[in-house]
Amino acid sequence: METTAITAAMALLRLPQTAAGVYWQLIDKFGCAAAALQAPGAQLRPFLSEQALAQLRDYRRRGNDSALGRRLQQDLAIVEQLGVAIVDLHSSLYPGLLREIHRPPPLLYVKGDPACLSLPQIAVVGSRKPSPGGHHNATRFSRALAEAGFAITSGMALGIDAAAHAGALAAAGKTLAVLGTGIDIVYPRRHTALAQSILDRGGALVSELPPATPACPSNFPQRNRLISGLSMGVLVVEAALKSGSLITARLGLQQNREVFAIPGSIHSPVSRGCHALIRDGATLVEAVEDMVEPLGGLLALQRQLATEAAQPEPRQIPAELQQNTEQLLAAMGYDPVSVDVLVERTGLCAGDINAGLISLELQGLISRTAWGYQRSP
Repeated sequence: METTAITAAMALLRLPQTAAGVYWQLIDKFGCAAAALQAPGAQLRPFLSEQALAQLRDYRRRGNDSALGRRLQQDLAIVEQLGVAIVDLHSSLYPGLLREIHRPPPLLYVKGDPACLSLPQIAVVGSRKPSPGGHHNATRFSRALAEAGFAITSGMALGIDAAAHAGALAAAGKTLAVLGTGIDIVYPRRHTALAQSILDRGGALVSELPPATPACPSNFPQRNRLISGLSMGVLVVEAALKSGSLITARLGLQQNREVFAIPGSIHSPVSRGCHALIRDGATLVEAVEDMVEPLGGLLALQRQLATEAAQPEPRQIPAELQQNTEQLLAAMGYDPVSVDVLVERTGLCAGDINAGLISLELQGLISRTAWGYQRSP
């Protein structure tokens, strides 16, 4: 079969026991996935299992007729059938913040709008069995953050994750669901309608795992590093002392992200994880305003990354967002103007206006002042 950079990476990651960690060891040794696929077996043996080496030998000999070749053809068929974009590290669509983490995902499978990957994101995570107050807080904070122009990123799990996605959707905002399965599998199944709503509202489902990968416990810590890596900050709403949400928060700290936690009752087991994070230096938040100031520096960093990451491939902006930003620029002068005034002038909802303003600010076309937004001179 013809091997492109993406199919070479797909083949390497499809070999048994070859996840992102082993992949990057091979890249460090051989330079690229295509070179690793053609390397002598003796050089590959320190990195690959005997089963992987046997599959690779068969793939070299029989191509698409081999087990690995057939699996790749099935993966590509699923991607084409579902309209999934495959974003690799060399694509201008690959998010700059995620590229900066240690051993970033070599490939991202994206169903929906891949341009959402580069929106300013806040991760909202927490317990799968939240208290009524925790569920309310997740929805309320996510809605307010979405209205402020942030995309909300979570894992589409039961409980806090689902409430976070629902809060963003209620504000007509963008939300990204990072999956611990292949891009073609919705888990849990009861969230099929939620997944479709995310897509219908211009958001995205994201996975670094090959298509048809089922849910298994080892996938979710890997998924959590992607949630925090995509985001400017992580908000933990409720979490037990031993939970995936705390893993996400700890990963966020390792990735130099801001970590926020909502305190709760001293008697509640799902508040103890948040209290532990606060003792370790996470920012205690009682209102969305408590998150805005610490995120200012990271917003500036994301603007810088967007400027420096200019690639030969032009950055693709969703048509709807492009239309909104052009309408906003036309409605603005060089004097500061508030969001409320822009709502009146354009007829757009506050969520769309804030998303457009963030995009324009990242492009350096407008600036924010104490009195509102204005066009850059």
